[in-house]
Amino acid sequence: MMTKPLLHRRGLLGLLGGTVLATGAVGPRRAWAGPVVASAGDRVLTVEFDTALNSRLIARLVGRHSELTDFGASETVTLQDGRVIDSFPFVDQSQVPVRDVHGAGVRHTVRGVSSAGLEKSVSLTFYDRYPGFPLVKVVWRPTRGEPVAIKSYRLGAHILKSSGAGFWSWSGSSHDDRRDWVQPVGDGFEQANFMGMNASDYGSGTPVADVWRPDAGVAVGHIELTPKLISLPIIASPAGAAVALEEARAVTLNPGEAMRSLDAFVAVHQRDYYATLDAYRRVMADRGLAAPKAPEGSYEAIWCAWGYDRDFTIAEIEGTYAKVKDLGFKWAVLDDGWQTNEGDWALDPRKFRSDADMIAFARNIRAAGLKPKLWLAPLAVDPGSDLLHDHTDMLLLDQNGAVQDVTWWNAFYLCPAYQPTRDYTQALIRKIIGEWGYEGLKLDGQHLNGVAPCHNPAHNHARPEESVEQLQNFWKMVYDTALDANPKAVVEFCPCGTSYAFHNLPYTNQVPASDPLSSWQVRLKGKSLKALMGRDAAYAGDHVELSDGGDDFASSVGIGAVISTKFTWPNEGRGKDANFRLTAEREAVWRKWADVYNTKMLSKGQYLGELYDIGFDKPEAHVVEKDGRLYYAFYAPIWDGRIELRGLGPGGYRLTDYFNGADLGTVTAQTARIPARFERFLLIEATPIQG
Repeated sequence: MMTKPLLHRRGLLGLLGGTVLATGAVGPRRAWAGPVVASAGDRVLTVEFDTALNSRLIARLVGRHSELTDFGASETVTLQDGRVIDSFPFVDQSQVPVRDVHGAGVRHTVRGVSSAGLEKSVSLTFYDRYPGFPLVKVVWRPTRGEPVAIKSYRLGAHILKSSGAGFWSWSGSSHDDRRDWVQPVGDGFEQANFMGMNASDYGSGTPVADVWRPDAGVAVGHIELTPKLISLPIIASPAGAAVALEEARAVTLNPGEAMRSLDAFVAVHQRDYYATLDAYRRVMADRGLAAPKAPEGSYEAIWCAWGYDRDFTIAEIEGTYAKVKDLGFKWAVLDDGWQTNEGDWALDPRKFRSDADMIAFARNIRAAGLKPKLWLAPLAVDPGSDLLHDHTDMLLLDQNGAVQDVTWWNAFYLCPAYQPTRDYTQALIRKIIGEWGYEGLKLDGQHLNGVAPCHNPAHNHARPEESVEQLQNFWKMVYDTALDANPKAVVEFCPCGTSYAFHNLPYTNQVPASDPLSSWQVRLKGKSLKALMGRDAAYAGDHVELSDGGDDFASSVGIGAVISTKFTWPNEGRGKDANFRLTAEREAVWRKWADVYNTKMLSKGQYLGELYDIGFDKPEAHVVEKDGRLYYAFYAPIWDGRIELRGLGPGGYRLTDYFNGADLGTVTAQTARIPARFERFLLIEATPIQG
């Protein structure tokens, strides 16, 4: 079982750069042994192998042929005694046509045998539908009459060479500092991107790592149907930016046996990471994992009562409804504080004396012309709760028999792979939607994203990792139960600050920016989730009060996100640094943005994430296509220069600053670079000129 990242900077860079530690000795030698002896590829990517089965990536992007990487030991094995086997002298190559769930393609297999007594077969399958995105499978077999004790393996290890312009990266791992998913790769950059728990309640994510320079990028990841405890390290080096996939696999191979890698991919692309995540999403959809089509309600503007904090009163929440509806918001969300504790989910008698009171509360929201949604944090149980007292068997326990902490609520994890946990949660969902009458759920908490391996003996797990791999089945049960009670239910999944676990995304129809630390995070998360869930995914920018300045609706509207707020009215709310009261000045701003949002409804449009590079293009730019029009959003603290409107079709377009109502003239695709001056944002609607 893998419990920590495999990242070792010296080891990874040594292997990628050609340093071999085959005997444990320190002395380096060249990892490649001769000329190109085999290759595999399509119209975008060629993978070449030398005589030691090291490989390099050659891309054809934007009409240019470019050697993105030098030869390096891309698939290696580390033995239990610490020796690394990275040289596999070439034996043969074969190829066969394939047709499967991914369509038509060609599978190339290259085989080599190490002097250490291990054979390596690397299969790369290039599909017509996924140019530059081959699926990779590696198989290792002992070749002598003695066992081989293996500790771990690495595949897809490459260093994207420097072009002198720097690098950016996208990482799918989760961290308790809630760092940016998109980061520049400067000197000394090093991130392990472990897909297990990186803190007690921060873990899992999307198993992809991507690095790019202005003209090209390289990515690696796995396409397994369940989460796996791997690392996807990104490391800066003098030679460039390194990526790889690493998995601990403690196994002894006897003669006649084989070790097979995870199903993985290595990809090359133009511009930023969007193309990688979009292709990954489509590959996973072929394999049966895809986000659902969002219902109409998932796109409607959201007001949440969290501005009143946990100590809300029913009167102050209900006193806000008229203003919420008047401004054009459609949902009213009752957040944390309605319950006695996490775990029992009993009604707080200071607010709701009985189920009848809760039913009446939801009914009053509908009577006010709004839709009711209720906050919930499944899989958490508080000390002192009746559930914990009566059902310690539900707890997720580590190898020492200790509980796993959920830090925000001072709670403990329940095991999602244990049937009584599932049954208990299912009954609760049925009550909230089917009996209380809520039309949506806000599933909240960083602990929702991933769990640790469970060692609770009461659960009789075949393997501790069952808890990790079956978490997605838990969320499927929650989602299916909610929609069974109300087919139009909105199931919002908010794993606070984490990098969404892709394997959970098929079981939610609304995802927020999830406690963004900046407007930059609102936008980069939006780009990421539109890639992972679909161009018209129902992504919400989260409470605008969390954005820069506490009023940055532009970041949500411009990228096609649902707008969301937690304003209080007519009085101030509570909570840390509360400053949420809807003053007259704020009301004018909120009203204008709600009108723009409800008129344009760009959240239902098609996000064209492949047109701009979020790292290198200045100013930052995003595009949404809707009803034949293109909506451009540009962001910068201050900009005075030219901007480029990419993606225009034939003919002319009339340009309008749709926030300020200003005519910006006309352009064609050939004249799409125009001067612009703005602060913070510029939103442009490009309308085709008829005739």
